[in-house]
Amino acid sequence: MPSSIAVIGSGFAGLAAATTLADMGHSVIVYEKNDQAGGRARVFEQDGFKFDMGPSWYWMPDVFEDYFRRFGKKVTDYYELKRLDPSYRVYFEDGPVDIPADFEALKVWFDSIEPGSSKHLETFMKEAEVKYDIGMSKFVFKPSHNVFEFAELNIAKDALKLHLFKSFSSYIRKYFRNPKLLQLLEFPVLFLGAKPEKTPALYSLMNYADSKLGTWYPMGGMHEIVKAMVLLAEEKGVKFRYNSAVTGIEKNGRQVKAVLVNNGERHACDAVVAAADYHHVDQHILPSGSKNYDEKYWDKRTMSPSSLLFYLAVDQKIDGLKHHNLFFDTDFGQHATEIYDTKEWPEQPLFYVCVPSKTDPSVAPEGKENIFILIPVAPGMQETNDTRNHYYNMVMDRLATHLGTEVRPHVTYKRSYAHKEFINDYNAFKGNAYGLANTLDQTAFLKPKLKSKKLDNFYFAGQLTTPGPGVPPSLISGQVAAHELNKTLSKKVEVVVEETTT
Repeated sequence: MPSSIAVIGSGFAGLAAATTLADMGHSVIVYEKNDQAGGRARVFEQDGFKFDMGPSWYWMPDVFEDYFRRFGKKVTDYYELKRLDPSYRVYFEDGPVDIPADFEALKVWFDSIEPGSSKHLETFMKEAEVKYDIGMSKFVFKPSHNVFEFAELNIAKDALKLHLFKSFSSYIRKYFRNPKLLQLLEFPVLFLGAKPEKTPALYSLMNYADSKLGTWYPMGGMHEIVKAMVLLAEEKGVKFRYNSAVTGIEKNGRQVKAVLVNNGERHACDAVVAAADYHHVDQHILPSGSKNYDEKYWDKRTMSPSSLLFYLAVDQKIDGLKHHNLFFDTDFGQHATEIYDTKEWPEQPLFYVCVPSKTDPSVAPEGKENIFILIPVAPGMQETNDTRNHYYNMVMDRLATHLGTEVRPHVTYKRSYAHKEFINDYNAFKGNAYGLANTLDQTAFLKPKLKSKKLDNFYFAGQLTTPGPGVPPSLISGQVAAHELNKTLSKKVEVVVEETTT
């Protein structure tokens, strides 16, 4: 018997949940507070430039391929993927290095930096591949309701290969010594999770995703993935309601009966998947007595960084930049401390520059550049226009030094984005950009629960729950939540049928 299901939020988790549930035969409506789908992966256009607002790295292509395959589709049915080579450019203090897409070429570069390290890189990557394969096949699709899901003997044995109780920092120092190599390997966890010494070595799987599975780009921009997912969802019968913020839940006992939209409209439903910000839903949308956690619990969570972003239109081509550029020209450890420990505005931050117009002529007028700048900063910070201007000028000064030319005079459009916009647009807890940090005590069943403790037909999805932050994990989270909710609804139908026949 099909049910009417409300999905809150149209980010990757919400789209995946909605499509999966619709494919199972349910009637699904997605409620999105903004005027377009995508959550943080929204897009805007200005003066002929098209700016992806959030995610810019396309890693783990197998996750996207698997997602569309579940519905009898292929990625190529919707968008064209291009593998980037070099994968990205890193600016160290003494100059730039291009990180090759080819693994053999990467080994040669490792040896040039630290003689003999290519053999260690091979061993490191083999172990990282094992982590990736085990993680993808046995862990990420588990709902993580409790520890017993991981108690099977074969899973317990595999868990030993994951190095869950060894820090990422100590693990990679078993293989490498050169600061450049360490920074290169640590950047995925620093930018997207936590300090390397607080992150389990399990997350070397991200290095495997980087170096072996490759860095890709969907032509037209990252929002092309969102467009593809929306199109597929609509093919399955999902309906979308934009400019429709869910502001309350109506319940009867342990059953959700309706969502309240825009502070007034009542929309009846049989179940809910909340793929909006977990904290916001838990603390501000769920009725009294139905929250999973209290505010004290949330305040104790370790959040991944927020970001100070700049979207720039530039009236000429800029030499010296690739599609992805990491600026590691200052103290890596100090910036990490400022993000995670002292929680202050960084003195000399590392930063990231994306120039998709290097690959894709559709995102900028001919002869011009589309530039996206990201500075990782601590969540929960207060900032002003003066703060933003200070960091903008700092980054522009450092770009001029490295590139040997001024970019600033050629900027014809500038838009900044930080904590208050993350809060206003996404209700993001403390203005976070990526969700919970990937620390050991926030892994698997130790994350905020996928299932409501107080409501039988209410589930959560997204970057603040299982399996974690990032685009591919969010995509998986939506699918897991959908399957768990479908099990709940199926059991309810079985009970009704049994009672009827009795």
